[in-house]
Amino acid sequence: MKHLKLKPRMLLAGALLGAAAFSPPLFAAEPSADAINAYAIDNFFLMISAVLVLFMQAGFALVETGLNAAKNAVNILFKNLMDMAVGAILFYFIGYGLMYPGEMFAGGWFGFGGTGISGASPEVAGGNLYPAVDFLFQVAFAATAATIVSGAVAGRMHFKAYLIYSAVISGLVYPLSGFWKWGGGWLNTLGFHDFAGSLLVHALGGFAGLAGAIVLGPRIGRFNADGSPNAMPGHNLALSTLGVFILLIGWYGFNPGSQLAIVGADNTNAVMMIATNTTLAACAGCCVALIFAWILFKKPDLTMALNGMLAGLVAITANCDAVTYDESLVIGAVGGVLVVLGIKLLDKLQIDDPVGAWPVHGLNGIWGGIAAWIFGGKPMVAQLIGSTVIPLWGFGTMLVLFLILKAFGILRVNKEDEMKGLDIAEHEEEAYYGFEIFTTQ
Repeated sequence: MKHLKLKPRMLLAGALLGAAAFSPPLFAAEPSADAINAYAIDNFFLMISAVLVLFMQAGFALVETGLNAAKNAVNILFKNLMDMAVGAILFYFIGYGLMYPGEMFAGGWFGFGGTGISGASPEVAGGNLYPAVDFLFQVAFAATAATIVSGAVAGRMHFKAYLIYSAVISGLVYPLSGFWKWGGGWLNTLGFHDFAGSLLVHALGGFAGLAGAIVLGPRIGRFNADGSPNAMPGHNLALSTLGVFILLIGWYGFNPGSQLAIVGADNTNAVMMIATNTTLAACAGCCVALIFAWILFKKPDLTMALNGMLAGLVAITANCDAVTYDESLVIGAVGGVLVVLGIKLLDKLQIDDPVGAWPVHGLNGIWGGIAAWIFGGKPMVAQLIGSTVIPLWGFGTMLVLFLILKAFGILRVNKEDEMKGLDIAEHEEEAYYGFEIFTTQ
């Protein structure tokens, strides 16, 4: 995702069509038909990309629901819904102005451009984009960062506590670190490269989920007294598989859409290259995770292959604009290995992450940032700093928040409610009403 700069062609088109961010009009001359068409096509391209990223919320909802017990399905679906609803409102009033303030303070660590869409800097939201479509694209990213945590804390967290978390990460935590790069802040000045959010979106959410999983503790029965893990299979892998396919489709808005324009040969070529790199990395991650897990566990495991595909997608997201097709295969393949190792590491540490949010998004988010240096030629120091600071920011801020919620006694449900299931205990609703659901979880 680029920090947009005004260009003469963009200004000419924007002035005619009366984008609210341009006042007074920058040019009095009537723009050409080509300029008008370019404006319409680029805005439509970004709107479709925003819709694809929003569709990823459905993918996350299905993946997380399928990988967890049936008795918690309503709770997980509800959390994903509210990530979008709460996040969009708070990002409108607070987050967008924090992420794109225009004027910055404290050496590029902080700024605030005002509430709403009109408060955003024209240097970011203007150019060839109408500010409202830029907001739609950015708010979809904010919702993605928030919803990653839902799966990591599934099955034992109070719904009200989750709503507080979702509001904080969407309104404050994500926009502030997003500003450091995409809003022109200190990481951008340093030369840090994260094209579409391996770190700014995925590692942030993955490490926030890790903090939640640690503070909450494991689900009842997840680990034995000697520390050995017990499998708690998801109740519907059909939902999870469909969810991964939806996420793959949505990623074609996530990565290619971050080019922010498609008009012109350079932009068109870049969009198509990014889409191809995204595909190759996803498929490499899936295949390598399958093979590696098959060797380790002596059987082909669908959930490992699904997470491998997501790992490849996360790993390529930071660097998809800067690597070759062959390099994208390598990046995805390494992601497939890392996700399997990450899941095994969590078991060793007795950290319960029901969907593998940290191995997929946290661990591979870091790998994506480092791969931008190794394969994409981005500055080593900048990439290492960004690949360290963003995860620490997500983990540290959310660790403090979850500890505060725990201190007030509103973080984790009681044992009886956890065994009953959060659907009945928290919502008095059932995802599969009328069916007898047998579960040992």
